[in-house]
Amino acid sequence: MGRIERTREIARRRKRRAQLKKLRTRYAAAGTEAEKAEILARARRMSPFVTFE
Repeated sequence: MGRIERTREIARRRKRRAQLKKLRTRYAAAGTEAEKAEILARARRMSPFVTFE
């Protein structure tokens, strides 16, 4: 039996939050501006209004 739409929505939100957390740690550890820009672009694809600064 499949999931209800609400549980799918919650699962998507949890996964997005976990992925953004990982990207934030990678952004903090990144050394060059090119790396930071790449990580920020990837995060923006998931969540357009995300800020890491």
